[in-house]
Amino acid sequence: MYISNIKIQGFRNFVNNEIEFNEGVNVIIGHNNAGKSSLIKAIGLIINGDASRRLEIDDFSKSTSLIALQTDPPKVIITLTILQSPEEDLNSDDLVTVANWLTKLDEPYEAQLTYTFYLPIDKQADYISELSNCTTKDEAWLIIKHQYLRFYTYKIFGGNPALQIVADSESLQKFDFQFLNAIRDVERDMFTGRNTMLRDVLDFFMDYEIKSADESVKSSTQKYQEIKQLKSDFTSKAGVLINELQSRMKAGKDHILSYAKQTGATFNNAEPDFDGTISDVDMYSALKLIIGYSGLDIKIPATHNGLGYNNLIFMSLLLAKMQVNSDGKYLGSNAKVFPVLAIEEPEAHLHPAMQYKFLKFLKENKEDRKVRQIFVTTHSTQITSAVSLDEIICLHNENGTINVGYPGKTFPDTAAGKKSKAYVQRFLDATRSDMLFAQKVIFVEGLAEQVLLPTLAKYCAIEMEDYHIAVIPVGGRFFDHFLPLFDKNKPFTIHKKVVCLKDRDPERKLKTGGSFTSCYPFQFNQEPALYDYKDHVTDKITEYSAHPNIRFYGQNHRKGKTFEYELLLNNYWYGYSYYGIYY
Repeated sequence: MYISNIKIQGFRNFVNNEIEFNEGVNVIIGHNNAGKSSLIKAIGLIINGDASRRLEIDDFSKSTSLIALQTDPPKVIITLTILQSPEEDLNSDDLVTVANWLTKLDEPYEAQLTYTFYLPIDKQADYISELSNCTTKDEAWLIIKHQYLRFYTYKIFGGNPALQIVADSESLQKFDFQFLNAIRDVERDMFTGRNTMLRDVLDFFMDYEIKSADESVKSSTQKYQEIKQLKSDFTSKAGVLINELQSRMKAGKDHILSYAKQTGATFNNAEPDFDGTISDVDMYSALKLIIGYSGLDIKIPATHNGLGYNNLIFMSLLLAKMQVNSDGKYLGSNAKVFPVLAIEEPEAHLHPAMQYKFLKFLKENKEDRKVRQIFVTTHSTQITSAVSLDEIICLHNENGTINVGYPGKTFPDTAAGKKSKAYVQRFLDATRSDMLFAQKVIFVEGLAEQVLLPTLAKYCAIEMEDYHIAVIPVGGRFFDHFLPLFDKNKPFTIHKKVVCLKDRDPERKLKTGGSFTSCYPFQFNQEPALYDYKDHVTDKITEYSAHPNIRFYGQNHRKGKTFEYELLLNNYWYGYSYYGIYY
């Protein structure tokens, strides 16, 4: 099974959105404040049992009108749809986990979980009366925050939310949602011996060669007895060491404990002392994680490594923990069934080459089923260039409304559509992927336009960076390959404003036959009785003249041919008019 989509209503900048997911890796991109972190938070509100599910006033969507606030208390509704995987065995634990939440029994089965954060009905009459006199939205939100937010409650319903059947917590605990935010304290989370995650991992992988042995060779009972004997042997050896420590501390201990008598800690015959045992995991946790370098006699503590390197180590440790959590033989009925990994901006601490390695690492672990579904939010063009178009989900904030684009789904299922999709997939390198992140895009034919346009814009007092405009060369006249990504008239597209600057490149062909061939601008329309003429931009300008978000432009000079021609001709006319000479 996998999370196939999410519906979000009234949560942060999601007014009413539905977002579809892939079974494996989902790379969520978009400019700042497009909703990437909020999307991960929305998923976690349902399946992250370790996180608080109560919301704050700023978690509500502020797009609600004053009249709507006065009519009905704001609420947040988030629905996850869980779909059967194509290769899933119906005898697996997956179906058992979601059995009480099914909304579709036929294969592929579907299940739903719905999180609702709402004001109880017994408070709603008071709420409506209180807000009836508000004159502004700010005043209304202030009243909600100070007088009604404390009464809000949440429920997670399983199956059809109209039936309001609360999802059982035991089944919800079968999800293992691990979230790594962009800013984290790796040393605190990984290198402390008392860290719960580290202890769990060490305990699982201690004697792993015994635990992982084939059941046909060694039964579970045999494994248990062997490990039990090893632990007993270690405890005996550790006891000798502890007794030696006790003897070495005898005089010092008496001196330390004398202070206890002076302070009254021995009241009522209480006698403080030191005692205890140490397990194999306790001992291993006391060791320092070090990094050795092959071929060099160098060993340094992991705490002295760079932040990016330690983040990779931490992520590998986290995946190991998820393997521990999902091992039914080790945890029995407490084992997790569905591990989900969500990572926010992994590029924050990683070199571009390590970003690619990291993504490959995630995909390999997905194939090994250590993680069933992966969500990555990113601003990194390195990461988007390393994944397929089908794995990318693009969030775009258009005048306060979130638009969701799926680059891999925008191409029609035709020979031409498949050709365009393959071209764009090959085209997307770390530089050109910027078109997926920018607010607006200018497509040009070549490098000359890409280099000169930002400079020309500066002469018009416009800094393209301030408007988040990307200038992307398509390597010729291949604009049609890219337009399906952004065509607002089609489904699944990314709603950005797009301008295509295309050369006129006039052509002609004999009326008696043959094909169109290029001609010089001064030859254009000179012999209409002998030739048919055309250029490469006029039809496109006409076709897209009324398009909601795409426009074509070309050289408007009667002798225009290419961008370079236009530069030359405009400077030529400027020079002649400056000196009072006209052609």
